[in-house]
Amino acid sequence: MPERLYLYDTTLRDGQQTQGVQFSTSEKKKIAQALDDLGVDYIEGGWPGANPTDSAFFDEAPETRARLTAFGMTKRAGRSAENDEVLAAVMNASTKSVCLVGKSHDYHVTAALGITLEENLVNIAQSVAHLVAQGREALFDAEHFFDGYKANPDYALAACRAALDAGARWIVLCDTNGGSLPREIHRIVTEVIAAGFPGSKLGIHTHNDTENAVACSLAAVDAGVRQIQGTLNGLGERCGNANLTTLIPTLLLKEPYKSAYETGVPQAALSRLTNASRMLDEILNRVPQKQAPYVGASAFAHKAGLHASAILKDPSTYEHVDPSVVGNSRIIPMSNQAGQSNLRKRLAEAGLAVEKGDPALARILDRVKDREAEGYSYDTAQASFELLARDELGQLPSYFEVKRYKVTVERRKNKYNKMVSLSEAVVVVKVDGEKLLSVSESMDETGSDRGPVNALAKALRKDLGRYSQVLDDMRLVDFKVRITQGGIEAVTRVIIDSEDSRGRRWSTVGVSANIIDASFEALLDAMNWKLLRDDRAGAVDAV
Repeated sequence: MPERLYLYDTTLRDGQQTQGVQFSTSEKKKIAQALDDLGVDYIEGGWPGANPTDSAFFDEAPETRARLTAFGMTKRAGRSAENDEVLAAVMNASTKSVCLVGKSHDYHVTAALGITLEENLVNIAQSVAHLVAQGREALFDAEHFFDGYKANPDYALAACRAALDAGARWIVLCDTNGGSLPREIHRIVTEVIAAGFPGSKLGIHTHNDTENAVACSLAAVDAGVRQIQGTLNGLGERCGNANLTTLIPTLLLKEPYKSAYETGVPQAALSRLTNASRMLDEILNRVPQKQAPYVGASAFAHKAGLHASAILKDPSTYEHVDPSVVGNSRIIPMSNQAGQSNLRKRLAEAGLAVEKGDPALARILDRVKDREAEGYSYDTAQASFELLARDELGQLPSYFEVKRYKVTVERRKNKYNKMVSLSEAVVVVKVDGEKLLSVSESMDETGSDRGPVNALAKALRKDLGRYSQVLDDMRLVDFKVRITQGGIEAVTRVIIDSEDSRGRRWSTVGVSANIIDASFEALLDAMNWKLLRDDRAGAVDAV
């Protein structure tokens, strides 16, 4: 029978220690729901009493199948557990599980806490005993355990023993500084178990300072621990924590873990992993890491013609798992390295069936190569590539025609009497035989400029006749600019990432010596691709 592995998520607490990250209470609830839908066993909601947001989250705690856990620290020396206000705030969160962090490195006890080694052991034991007496499941995070073990193994084990003997359900061995390597982790965990600590009561908490957090967690599992702590997308202080979006599919899909262990994550929930990862990035207003294992947009991208040819015959030739299993999808990028195998595969994914040997394939490849010589990049701009191919195949509908556009930028005072820039765009389009003119300013609620590209996007979408409503749910989520040639002949490449309410995300490219023109070209492609996709779904009628 497979052994049970327990997954403990600390995105809402340790993940919130990432520089620049601060979740609102509503965001914490949304993340907790996504984690619960995945099937993790524990959701650490934060440190009640440490800040208003964490306290509010526990006051309005969502109903979860997972065990919602409050985090705190062991009581301070010189007072009882019953009279420690910090410990009381954690207890008042009324969660079934409580995780307390305590020192297991002798140097930190004397230097950071300024107490004796024995006093620290008493604090650990009495704090855990207090939790257990109140009917709570107690977890003890042994802070700096691996560094402490290397310096003084007897004391590091004594700290863990104090918690275990007081009734702790889990003793979590923490590589707090993130400097331990997988071989060290495996050796030390093996020695801890040999010292009398059951693996069924041990957890692992690693940080990614050497890019080994996932490997260290797996090494600990190999050695016998049965709880893994981590965060979505590897959020966490400094370089982050062990990434659960990598660990979860590895445990469910890879041997020996797939056969030897079971988790609370069902196979069906695994298909929601990519959405959960991208939802977190959306909350953080940051671009998802394209090369993230399993969930990244490039995790199953095949650029080389040789690879794409093999993928057509058998995806397992260059894919270690089926991308759909984790909710991701395969991408066959187009670039000047592409061959006809790439091209036919990419066209098929866009719904374009072109027979092998069709002269159009060579024309499309030549056009891609010529355009990339001018500075375009279809490697990442898949939507622009599809429009180019459809145009060459005579299968690109004409929804509207831009007759002219203009952007002006001026300096003026806003309502706060502060000098700001103001962008104004004018766009003239022809839709259904009628010319329409739209004007838009790019200002936020404070009267500050949001840029000429924003003004163009607003003006273009403002009046496109029957197409305006179709574009209402489209928004720009990323904007990248690169100078492809230097000097006075500089050429600017703009990549725009867009998404809509259906969860679709697409990239388009524009190139020009003028950054506004390059941006507008990419913007037009983004809108035309959106209209094309909704047109194929029956949402609009082509002209």
